[in-house]
Amino acid sequence: MYHKLTEEDVFALRELVGEEAVLFGDQISRDYAKDELGGIERMPEAVVTVRSEEQVVRVMRYAYEKTIPVTVRGSGTGLVGGAVPKEGGILLHTAKMNRILELDEENFTVTVEPGVLLMDLAAFAEEHDYLYPPDPGEKSATVGGNISTNAGGMRAVKYGVTRDYVRGLTVVTPTGEVLHLGGKVAKNSTGYSLKDLIIGSEGTLGIITEAILKLLPLPKYSVSLLVPFKDRKSAIEAVPKIIRSEVTPTAVEYMAKETILYAENYLGKKFPDTSSDAYILLTFDGSTEGQIEADRKTVAELCLSLGAPDAYLIDTEERKKAVWSARGAFLEAIKASTTEMDECDVVVPVGKIDEFIDYTHRLAEETGLRIPSFGHAGDGNLHIYLCRDGLGEEEWEEAKKACFDGMYEKAASLGGLVSGEHGIGYAKKEYLKKQYGEGPVSLMQGIKRVFDPKNLLNPGKICF
Repeated sequence: MYHKLTEEDVFALRELVGEEAVLFGDQISRDYAKDELGGIERMPEAVVTVRSEEQVVRVMRYAYEKTIPVTVRGSGTGLVGGAVPKEGGILLHTAKMNRILELDEENFTVTVEPGVLLMDLAAFAEEHDYLYPPDPGEKSATVGGNISTNAGGMRAVKYGVTRDYVRGLTVVTPTGEVLHLGGKVAKNSTGYSLKDLIIGSEGTLGIITEAILKLLPLPKYSVSLLVPFKDRKSAIEAVPKIIRSEVTPTAVEYMAKETILYAENYLGKKFPDTSSDAYILLTFDGSTEGQIEADRKTVAELCLSLGAPDAYLIDTEERKKAVWSARGAFLEAIKASTTEMDECDVVVPVGKIDEFIDYTHRLAEETGLRIPSFGHAGDGNLHIYLCRDGLGEEEWEEAKKACFDGMYEKAASLGGLVSGEHGIGYAKKEYLKKQYGEGPVSLMQGIKRVFDPKNLLNPGKICF
C-alpha cells in the first residue's frame, strides 16, 4: 500500500526543495492531471518542481522511505497517459532543469538537463553548426521526455531515432542512488547496456537528470519535394520504390488531402496544392548542393514515371514554411476539428502501409467514426486519429474500443507493433500485453522489480 501524503509530508518536502517548489491540494492546477491527449486523468497529491539533481535525490530518498509513488513529468506533451499520476502521490516536475551544460566539439556531444526543450536544443545545435537529428513533431517536448519514449520523428528514415543519439545518461534510482551510464565514447561493449534499458522506459525505472547526446555536422543544403498522387494506394506504393532507388531521403511523409484541409483551416493558410487525394512529402539534405539536386531529380523522375501528375520543388522560404507548418500542425488541426480525440500510433512494415490504412477506412464505415490519418511513410509509423464528433459517451467508448481492438490486431497480423514512437504509458499497456504475451511481459516486470522493488516510479504504466 502506498502512503498518502499528509501536511507533515508536504512540510518535509518543502524543507528539501523550497517552499515555492511544492504545490499541494487546491494549489494544484488540473493540467497536472492529464497529458496532451487527455481522456486519462488523475490528480497528484503534490507537485514538486525540482531544479537540480540533488533535489531529485532528496525527494526520491524521502519517497522511498515513506513508500510514496512518484511520476515524472516534463512538458506534458505525451499522448498515452505516461505522465498521468495514476496512483496520486508526487508529480515530479523536471521542466525547470533546463540547462544546456556543455558543448564538446572534440567529441561531437552536447550535455543537457532533462527539461531542455527539443526546439531549444535544435536551435542551439544549429547555431554552432551542428545537427541534433531526432525530430518528433512536438517541438515543445522536453529532451527527457523524448529519451523516456525513444521518440522518433520525421528524420528517422535517414538518421534513426532518439536511442541512436544518447551516448550517456545520469539517472536517479527509486532509492535515491545516482547512476552514471554510458559516456562520451562512440562504442561500448561493457556489460549489459543499462543506459538502453532507461531509454524508452517512460520513467518507470529511473529519473533522468542529465544526458550526453551525439551531434552531427549540420548539413549545408536542404530541399523538399511535394509529390501529389491520384489516390492513396498510388502514393503509398511509391514509397518502397523511392527507398530502393539508391537515394536516402531525410524524411518521407504521407499526407491525405482531408488532413491537409484540416491544417489549412486550423492555420488559416493555404497549402501549395490540394488538387490531389494523396501526397508524399520528401526532404533531402547533405553537404553538397549537387548531390541533393541529383537525389531530388532521381526521385521526381521516378514519381512521375509512377503516375504522379507533378513534383513540386519546395526550395523557397515561403513554400517551406507553408508546407512544413501545415505538416507540423496536423495533430492540433485534427484535434480542433472534433469534440474529443484519441490516437493510434502503430508501426507496420513499409510494404503494408496501404493495407493498414485501407483497413482504417473500412473501420470508419463500420463504426461511423471519422478516422483521419497521416504518417512517416518511410518507416511505417502511422498516426491514426479517432474523432468523436457528435457521438454520445456510451456510443463513443464502444466505437473507440472496437477500433483500437481491430487496429492493433490488424497491425500485429501485418508484422507490426503497438507503438512506433509515442510509447505505451497507461493507454496501451493491455495491447502490449496481448501482443507480446506472458514471456516478454514477465521479463519486463522482472526488470522493473530489480530497478524499483517498491513499484514507486510511474506505477500502473507499460506492463503493470
